[in-house]
Amino acid sequence: MSKLTDINYVKGVLSKHGFTFSKALGQNFLVNPSVCPKMASFSGADAQTGVIEIGPGAGVLTHELALLSYKVVAVEVDKRLPAVLAETLSEHDNITVINDDAMKMDFHRLIQEEFPTGEVVVCANLPYYITSPILMRLLEERLPVKAITVMVQKEAADRICAEPGTRASGAISAAVHYYCEPEHLFKVSAGSFLPAPKVDSSVIRLKIRKEPPIQAADERLFFKVVRAAFLQRRKTLSNSLSAGLSLPKATVTELLVSAGIPDKARAEEMTMQQFADITAAVYALG
Repeated sequence: MSKLTDINYVKGVLSKHGFTFSKALGQNFLVNPSVCPKMASFSGADAQTGVIEIGPGAGVLTHELALLSYKVVAVEVDKRLPAVLAETLSEHDNITVINDDAMKMDFHRLIQEEFPTGEVVVCANLPYYITSPILMRLLEERLPVKAITVMVQKEAADRICAEPGTRASGAISAAVHYYCEPEHLFKVSAGSFLPAPKVDSSVIRLKIRKEPPIQAADERLFFKVVRAAFLQRRKTLSNSLSAGLSLPKATVTELLVSAGIPDKARAEEMTMQQFADITAAVYALG
């Protein structure tokens, strides 16, 4: 068992460095000894695969990834933590900690400089408040990675992995399914963290697709249509699209009819292909 799952050890190191948890940064460090080895194993890390970790915290997941991968690059925005990580991960010589903001840094450049050869995966225990923004950034930039394995709030995991066209789906569901094949791996209880959050989490894996499952007339317009469709979730699709795309209701009704979609349909009822059909109809308007 890693010393990093010993709560007293972790508290001692953090106290030594004057560290206190930041609610603003959504800091909840994993201390459950069974979770990180499992998560690292699912990530795809091995002797030929490099790993990018976002938000290493005290380094418990970083440690497990370093045991499997030839190199781990951990990106941490908190300026107080590199000193902590230098101590908790001192046994490893294949870990690089970069003190930077994952929402702003150049990941393409990072991969070119840190992983010039071999495959790369992303693995992270994501703070709840940046789950959707960071996932969409990683996917939209089409990074040369083969999979993204992350721990997120259970409710977010359910929405991300939901099949478009089902009640649980949302805009993030369609976007994620466009870029990858999502898979729910396992649930993690709130008591697995220090401090314990108020909700449970889940670990999901996003296997990057080589090609999207549908062909969109215009990719940017496709995502604009999806966002507009879910903008007013409780309203009908025609009302949501009219407001989100700034189009007259009559025009939206006509384009839905041309796409073979009922006027009273709702966004969560739309499959990926139906969103593509709507996009094609909007695109045809010029």
